[in-house]
Amino acid sequence: MTDKTNSKTPGLSRRSLLKAGFAAGAVAGTAGAARAAGDPLITEIQDWNRYLGDGVQARPYGTPSEYEAHVVRRDVEWLTASTESSVNFTPLHELDGIITPNGLCFERHHGGIADINPADHRLMINGLVDSPLVFTMEDLKRFPRENRVYFLECAANSGMEWRGSQLNGCQYTHGMVHCVMYTGVPLKLILEEAGLKTNAKWVMPEGADASAMTRSIPMEKALDDCLVAFKMNGEALRPEQGYPLRLVVPGWEGNMWVKWLRRIEVGDEPWHQREETSKYTDLLENGKARRFTWVMDPKSVITSPSPQAPITHGKGPMVISGVAWSGNGRIKRVDVSLDGGRNWKTARLDGPSLSKAMHRFYLDIDWDGSDMLIQSRAMDEHGFFQPTKNELRAARGENSIYHNNGIQTWYVKADGMVENVEVS
Repeated sequence: MTDKTNSKTPGLSRRSLLKAGFAAGAVAGTAGAARAAGDPLITEIQDWNRYLGDGVQARPYGTPSEYEAHVVRRDVEWLTASTESSVNFTPLHELDGIITPNGLCFERHHGGIADINPADHRLMINGLVDSPLVFTMEDLKRFPRENRVYFLECAANSGMEWRGSQLNGCQYTHGMVHCVMYTGVPLKLILEEAGLKTNAKWVMPEGADASAMTRSIPMEKALDDCLVAFKMNGEALRPEQGYPLRLVVPGWEGNMWVKWLRRIEVGDEPWHQREETSKYTDLLENGKARRFTWVMDPKSVITSPSPQAPITHGKGPMVISGVAWSGNGRIKRVDVSLDGGRNWKTARLDGPSLSKAMHRFYLDIDWDGSDMLIQSRAMDEHGFFQPTKNELRAARGENSIYHNNGIQTWYVKADGMVENVEVS
């Protein structure tokens, strides 16, 4: 096919092509092209053109535009008895790319946000080590550090959807996930500094918050890719994200990423603490529970259109957008269905493709205004596919809460409104 914008056809120029495009747009009802000739917002001087704006120190710590004030984390008030042991959700439908802004990363607390002076914070390494050690924040920042982009997903993300469609918005169904760049020290270096005994097989990180969060982590993972992080997206951790220090456990459930990290005990077997027995196990249909299901398997969701991001421009060209991630590694492919899973089209992955990080996908379509049942299905580099919800239930029953990576369906109506539904 010839690229006509570069052809030598007499009389054909970029300007004539643009004019032709505007004319076609006006015929098709494209709002911007139809108004261009007489729209006072483009033909007349506006107030922001007339007057000087604020100076450079008006906002010493930058904030979003007032017109983006609706882009915030939100909770579900009836979900928990108190806000100190609760969750709020990342507004996935308002974001693009793969990096989540620090102020929009979801929160999950078990005892409220710990308020810690970094000068008073300490990290202890004890247990089956040659030399029990205590580090200040200054000590830790003298170790070699790394920058790594990872997603963090709560094991209960999408948990309300196990028994059918519940919450109307991807912020609520899938918003217990975010993706940022962490800066920190490989946990391996800190453990090596203390020296591991020959029978050291597990570590137990402990948080300094009121819940004293603790989880058992096998030594293989601790020595592989875990970080002790003090920055995210280039700045210090936010208090709600574990300031001044947290553990990063790439690809594994968020409850193991202990915040306000104060101690790491080394042992020869798992501790079976409260947060790995009373919850964060997978209850099966026969009443037994699976334990040690740490990896967050491949998952995706279409963020636009979605219930909080309906189609407002009418029929015509549009972009379907979403995010995908896998605790196994990179996302290799995302397929999108417009008819509830009968037919699939391969979406376009765009932006960085990093292991155990979010991936952004797009599918450009020409919408004819008819109803759609849109779904996305992710596959990672190891060949693991995102299952349907029925496939998950067949394997695990309906009593579970955690690790729901089933395919999500949005019902797009002819008027552009979108609802959370389930296709059996």
